[in-house]
Amino acid sequence: MKSIAFFWGIAGVLLLLLFAVYRLAPMALELTERELTVGQWLALGFSIIYMAYAEGYKGFHKAFAPRVVVRALYLKSHPKPMHVIFAPLFCMGYIHATRRRQLVSIGVTLAIICFIFLARTLSQPWKGILDAGVVVGLSLGMMSIGYFLILAKRDPDALDMPAGIPENTSALNNGADGIRAS
Repeated sequence: MKSIAFFWGIAGVLLLLLFAVYRLAPMALELTERELTVGQWLALGFSIIYMAYAEGYKGFHKAFAPRVVVRALYLKSHPKPMHVIFAPLFCMGYIHATRRRQLVSIGVTLAIICFIFLARTLSQPWKGILDAGVVVGLSLGMMSIGYFLILAKRDPDALDMPAGIPENTSALNNGADGIRAS
């Protein structure tokens, strides 16, 4: 059950991200069928560079990806049936998380939903320009999860990221597996 919890948590998060890339990539690829103006090319370049940095590096690589892996490692060490069933939600910090972690996870999700509704109002090529940046950011995010999985396999103590587990369960952790509970 421990390996299943870990695998399902990571795989579920990656599948969610992959599904988003799968849905957005065709709109971004539509840009290849259009003749873009200089301003649109500049906007495309900005979108890709900005989203690679803001979403891919700052959002995923520095925060989300290592936390997903740390929470999956925690789940592997402390599996509970409901947490295993909902392992992707557990790894993303929606369940069995500190109040702050849950609020941040929900807040980011609501911001993304608002962003999606706003993006739907755009016409091509602007929607494709925006989607190209998002696809790059999400792709970097998936690669970051892979990177932290490799890092954790080599040295689980190398991930110095709090798991965001509620304090009342930190006694279960006791520091024995190198994962900080809060």
